[in-house]
Amino acid sequence: MSSKDWLEKDFYAVLGVDKAASSDEIKKTYRKVARESHPDRNPGNTQAEERFKAASEAYDVLSDDRKRREYDEMRSLFGSGAFRRNARAGGPGGFPFDPSDLFGGMGGQQPGAGARFGGGAGFSDLFGSIFSGGGGAAGRRGPTRGRDVEAEVVLDFSDAVHGVTLPLTLRAPGVCETCHGNGAKPGSQPRACPQCHGAGVVTRDQGSFSFSEPCRECQGVGTIVDEKCPECRGSGGVTKTRTLNVRFPAGVADGQRIRLAGRGEPGDRGGPAGDLFVLVKVRADDLFGRSGDNLTLTVPITFAEAALGTDLRVPTLDGAVTLRVPAGTPSGRTLRARGKGVVRRDGQAGDLLVTVEIMVPTDLSDEARKALETFADHTPSAGREQIEARVRRSS
Repeated sequence: MSSKDWLEKDFYAVLGVDKAASSDEIKKTYRKVARESHPDRNPGNTQAEERFKAASEAYDVLSDDRKRREYDEMRSLFGSGAFRRNARAGGPGGFPFDPSDLFGGMGGQQPGAGARFGGGAGFSDLFGSIFSGGGGAAGRRGPTRGRDVEAEVVLDFSDAVHGVTLPLTLRAPGVCETCHGNGAKPGSQPRACPQCHGAGVVTRDQGSFSFSEPCRECQGVGTIVDEKCPECRGSGGVTKTRTLNVRFPAGVADGQRIRLAGRGEPGDRGGPAGDLFVLVKVRADDLFGRSGDNLTLTVPITFAEAALGTDLRVPTLDGAVTLRVPAGTPSGRTLRARGKGVVRRDGQAGDLLVTVEIMVPTDLSDEARKALETFADHTPSAGREQIEARVRRSS
């Protein structure tokens, strides 16, 4: 990323967060924006694709504490007005400010070559770090890790419990296969920049100190492409559609993130690829619920079954089992079918928890009503003596 990007782009505004936003707030907002504007959800929508790219670029800076601190310092310096005079006049060496402007608020006293400011960072350290991507001229040539990629998948309830392998299609930046990432037309090669000799940055001396800036000749890349690749137009990268077979382990839960190391965006200059994080959403089942490693099921029974007891045949995700309902079972009691739940990582399984609810009929036949009245005449009281006594005293 060039210094111009850092100066002109308000990454906080891109994500729609306050400058004082916490790391968690920034991450949460980025995920929301990324999900809404992801190309897979907006096929053919170039505006959404640009928003997705802008949000990813902003998150790359604001999610890194060091980059965010340097970005804030640089924006603060350039936004303070201290550099406007030389920006109009064209500062020394083509740089849009005069370093002496930095000390306008210090009574005109300029520190020596070893002076430090901004929480202990030296002048050349600060700008060398920002303009070279965080590591000076030497760091700019080194490999950098690719960005992490996030995706979302919705699983059926049964697949989440048993585990499943599914194809996942992604659209993300990748290396151009025509030029293999160097940006040059097949049969040609990039040449080292004659201005910076391949470093990507140039160092300029200003009195007792020096500072680095991206090479304007090669735009900080370090090489110049004379004949551009027709596929990527010299960028070395293209947006690719790729399909991965992702294994979701048995027992994966709703809201869980699966990490696939090295399956994110490719690194720059031979650096390692980022990671792929897949957010799992699980569809609700018509019958079963889930509580940790246990499956839950609610089954209605009649009053007679609860009073007399019965053998209850219930389904599981792997067939059916028979549970004994003891005589005198109250409504709301939970019965347990051991080992019929979610399989854990150690190979053991949770249980199936079956809650019985007594169904009260709303439409009785004459025969059923008479039988129920006869039953009521011979049924012991419900044990409401204390309640009835309190009612009498209150009357």
